[in-house]
Amino acid sequence: MGGACATNHEAAAMPPAIDARPAGKLTDTVYSILREDIYAFRLLPGDRFAENDVAERLQVSRTPVREALMRLQSEGLVRGYFRNGWEVVPIDLARFASLYELREMIELHAVGKLCSARVDDAARRALVKELSRSWRVRPGKRLDDGLQVAALDEHFHCALVAAAGNPETDAVYRQVTDQLRIMRRLDFAYGDCIADTYDEHAAILEAIAQGDADDAATLVARHIEGSHTVVERITIERLEQVRAATVHTAVVQSTAQSRRKRFG
Repeated sequence: MGGACATNHEAAAMPPAIDARPAGKLTDTVYSILREDIYAFRLLPGDRFAENDVAERLQVSRTPVREALMRLQSEGLVRGYFRNGWEVVPIDLARFASLYELREMIELHAVGKLCSARVDDAARRALVKELSRSWRVRPGKRLDDGLQVAALDEHFHCALVAAAGNPETDAVYRQVTDQLRIMRRLDFAYGDCIADTYDEHAAILEAIAQGDADDAATLVARHIEGSHTVVERITIERLEQVRAATVHTAVVQSTAQSRRKRFG
């Protein structure tokens, strides 16, 4: 998320100014640009910026910027400070590990209940049928856009938890999902997980269809733990790459300034 609101790491190309368009669509556009800047680490975790910086860079008024930032805040990507601007939420790997553990606990409980007599067979079959339309498909029919698959992935896991029939657990799980979104989408944006996700989801659905609680639990745990491991590695690698690029840019700029002073 570069430009004037990206502090000192502006190596990536900045998006063009936004043309005039209806207010709602303008907010959507600002939101999409800023969200992509966060996912691409053009705005790094911990970066601070003001609404005016974003508005000036995108050549829009502050209103769509504020509305877009409020949406990003609801997703846990940024946080606002009263009269003191905004900050990209820092990535706390220990906190995310705890959230992944909570996510796994909830999903294991959900699939265990789905495979038990507490859930009607017809309801279980309906769930499997619905989710199979997206996940039990031939390789040629699979999506290859990472962010599209990420959204479907969220729906898959939320549907499993919701089908277990506990609205309080469902509400907690959705909060966890919101807080983990940036990490999970890094896997789809920069990892190589799409084919594995299709295969693993299909296997989980098959276990649920058979009412095999042990197999379903093993598959869900392996799926979540594998995703967490990959996402943590990607996060560390991406941050190191961006920081290295920032240091390189700073050295080049400093050297150029020194030459100008000596030879200019």
